[in-house]
Amino acid sequence: MSDGRKQDEAAPAPSYRYVVLATLILVYTLNFLDRQILGILAKPIKDEFGLTDGQFGLMGGLAFALLYTTLAIPIAWLADRFSRVWIMTAALTVWSGFTALCGFAGGFWQLFFSRMGVGVGEAGGVAPAYSLIADYFPKSQRARALAAYAFGIPLGSGLGTLVGGLLAATYGWRTAFIVVGLLGVVLAPIFRAIVKDPVRGGADRVQGAPPPAPAPVPPFGDAVRLLAAKPSFWLLSFGAAASSVCGYGVAAWLPSFFMRSLGLTLSQTAWYYSGIALFGGLLGIWLGGVVADKLGAKSKSGYPITPAIAFLISVPCFLLAMNSGALFGGLGRTGAMTAAFLIFLIPTGLNLAWLGPITAAVQHLAPAPMRTTASALFLLINNLLGIAVGIYYFGLVSDLLKPVFGAESLRWSIYTGMAFYLVAAGLFFLASKRLEKDWVD
Repeated sequence: MSDGRKQDEAAPAPSYRYVVLATLILVYTLNFLDRQILGILAKPIKDEFGLTDGQFGLMGGLAFALLYTTLAIPIAWLADRFSRVWIMTAALTVWSGFTALCGFAGGFWQLFFSRMGVGVGEAGGVAPAYSLIADYFPKSQRARALAAYAFGIPLGSGLGTLVGGLLAATYGWRTAFIVVGLLGVVLAPIFRAIVKDPVRGGADRVQGAPPPAPAPVPPFGDAVRLLAAKPSFWLLSFGAAASSVCGYGVAAWLPSFFMRSLGLTLSQTAWYYSGIALFGGLLGIWLGGVVADKLGAKSKSGYPITPAIAFLISVPCFLLAMNSGALFGGLGRTGAMTAAFLIFLIPTGLNLAWLGPITAAVQHLAPAPMRTTASALFLLINNLLGIAVGIYYFGLVSDLLKPVFGAESLRWSIYTGMAFYLVAAGLFFLASKRLEKDWVD
């Protein structure tokens, strides 16, 4: 093909598209496993290297996000022009290799730069996947398909917490990094063998129509100008970013909260938090996608309104869960911890309900040849603020509040972060007013 993009011209069989989706979910699971494993390993790493909460937040946030977000743009430019599958294969190999290298770090800066390497690899892991899913699934199923893809977040977070915590408790934190990193290196050639690059925009055609000829890829500047002129793009992007400040921050620091404020051991926290992340996340993400597809069929505003309402409900539920020890102390320690677990499931799910609806909406703000670039620009805003600011914010505020609240400073730091969910809800409500006008069929 003249533009260098290698694609399968035949329409994919319905059964094969689900094989592709399952494979993409598996890769995304490893993406988040490698990304989130740092949270459960915070205590042993901090103890060995003598780090403050702020230093650890800088390493977990900025070190990863700096190149992860900026490199995603040129990689997306390539993915709109060349094989998305080859780009994802290379990305998986790179981020997994650097995850394994984290296990050999001899100090703060070696670990910092190894995490930067993980970010370099993961920069090519998500935006191409969004574009692939949009080309495998028709419009009526995209929010659900993208929600299913987002299952990789709770699966990766849960498995990263469980596997990382248990390996660290038994063999040390270095072994945890090495084992999960090598898993991705092994998976990379398998992924390449299974997934084919489909025709771009092929799932948008009327059923029975011949496959469209590959559309010429517009210049990168055209995609930027198109999206910059759409208020809904900015509202969706900054709304997602506001939610991710709290989402990434809480995911990184909640294991430390369980150990400091609730007195759990490393292995107990691994089991406890992995269950919350896994079951709460899976349910919330899927319901968000299903509800948004139903509401979106009637009005495009349903896509951002669904997570906006979810955020408003989640904040009081999260605060209740964090104080369940005092509120349910009469049930005994086991009863209080069980109550906390069940309540934590609610906000954990609701706070991830935005993934399917919002990523689906972003796919419809640009024509098919620009979708990978649109996704990368969205992810640039979302992740640069969400990861770089979120993880560092909670650590820094915890350090600042320590003279006042002592060992409970992290609890109060997390309390302040709940405001970001309210900001996200407001921005999504505003986006719902403009989305219909900016939508591209």
